[in-house]
Amino acid sequence: MVIPSPCPGQEGVPRRRLALSGQDREPVGVEKGGPGAPASGGAQVRLASARGRWILVTTVLGSTMALLDSTVVNVALPRIGQDLDADLAVLQWTVNAYALTLAGLILVGGALGDRYGRRRVFVLGVVWFAAASLLCGLAPNEGVLIAARALQGVGGALLTPGSLALIQGSLHEEDRARAVGLWSGLGGVGAAVGPFVGGWLVDGPGWRWVFLLNVPVAAVCVPIALRHVPESRDPQARGRFDVAGAALGAASLGLVTYALIEARTATWWVVGAAVAGVLLGVAFVALERRRAEPMIPPAIFHSRQFTAVNLVTLCVYAAFGGFFFLSVVQLQVVTGYSALQAGAALLPTTALMLLFSARAGELGERIGPRVPLTVGPLLCAAGMLLMIRAGPGASYVQDVLPALVVLGLGMTTLVAPLTSTVLASVDPGRAGLASGINNAAARAAGLLAVAALPLLAGMGPDAYLSADQFDEAFAVAMWWCAGLLVLGAALAWATIRTPAPDALHPQCHTQCPVGSPPLEPGEPEHRPGP
Repeated sequence: MVIPSPCPGQEGVPRRRLALSGQDREPVGVEKGGPGAPASGGAQVRLASARGRWILVTTVLGSTMALLDSTVVNVALPRIGQDLDADLAVLQWTVNAYALTLAGLILVGGALGDRYGRRRVFVLGVVWFAAASLLCGLAPNEGVLIAARALQGVGGALLTPGSLALIQGSLHEEDRARAVGLWSGLGGVGAAVGPFVGGWLVDGPGWRWVFLLNVPVAAVCVPIALRHVPESRDPQARGRFDVAGAALGAASLGLVTYALIEARTATWWVVGAAVAGVLLGVAFVALERRRAEPMIPPAIFHSRQFTAVNLVTLCVYAAFGGFFFLSVVQLQVVTGYSALQAGAALLPTTALMLLFSARAGELGERIGPRVPLTVGPLLCAAGMLLMIRAGPGASYVQDVLPALVVLGLGMTTLVAPLTSTVLASVDPGRAGLASGINNAAARAAGLLAVAALPLLAGMGPDAYLSADQFDEAFAVAMWWCAGLLVLGAALAWATIRTPAPDALHPQCHTQCPVGSPPLEPGEPEHRPGP
């Protein structure tokens, strides 16, 4: 799974919306002095300079930590379960503990960087992520592993939005588009080899090295950031943080996730958690409607296009989250692949994204997003249904590869146009906020899918230990995923319309997102001079 790239603004220094305050902000400058120094008039570091190249290296290293973590952990799940003598719920929480804190705090992370310094928050995120990764690698039992994964999500929420913000706040405006393209391409390569590396580590030194690998990466990243990356922040970032909103949203997601994972026990505690989660969700919506500076301003959903594309996002990324969680387990437990073989088996999907996302984005700009956002999910649904053939003794060339090729073509068709449509559905000054909300929605969708799909498919606590049981449940789960994708296609056809030509962000078609939509600064609004 690849964390997508942003599409920067094109003119001037981009204005970035402070997501937690609900206010548009003025251009961001690069600080020349210490933490208390005022921001200067603009970012002037050129990409061709030594310092510019170090900035790019830093952002790629930081984002690659999160990229690799999201791609390699799924490959390690069966071995983690066996070594810790854990049931399926533990494997679900190993994925979801990270996704929960990341989805709940990712808007907070971007806002903290705007206010307190992007380099400072980015470095804090890298150090935090590395420390949590070390704890994951040393975890003596399932409880410590799940807690450490939740801490990893906090670090990811700090470093993920900061990675692109460093490019936006540090490099000269003429170099940003090329820098983002390089950042995206290098990150895509890292994500492509992630499952392969994860499989090699699991089969070789062991699954703990999937997490320990982040520590040396951080040890290289942090000194480079402190030495070569200038500090930048939004000098107009004021207002109060919506701490209550963030807490309510995360608590609601957490309780609903817990209820879904533990639903097979049907205890009163589980029922109470489900009810409490729904009530907290209602309270979150009510609070955001009343606050003057909400984390997610309800007014942004007045755009019917923005609301529609987020509904499509929920359907599509729920299916993706469920598929990537279950498919690597299917390949290992049922088809008989090693962890390395299972990780390598998924490479065609990411390779297609890397090769053809730009062309798919260009096609979406020519014909509009409605057709790609309808055809893409249908292709993905077909690919997931073809994956049912990956049973015992399946041939990779005849049974597995065709499914992954069709799935990859569908992803390539829909992801770039979806990204562009999100950004084009709101005013340019709100592009950063819109992208952050869409990113959080995608991650929440995957989180809930990982929690709900095993329940809907009838997977018992020890299903992943039995090839026959898991294979039968996997087929049911793929039908659920395909149904979500068909629903997303129907929503897209019924609701998505071609945005105004001047609303598009041309760089979006150069990116290769797979795992979730972009976190991205908006374009500047043009105001008359003084």
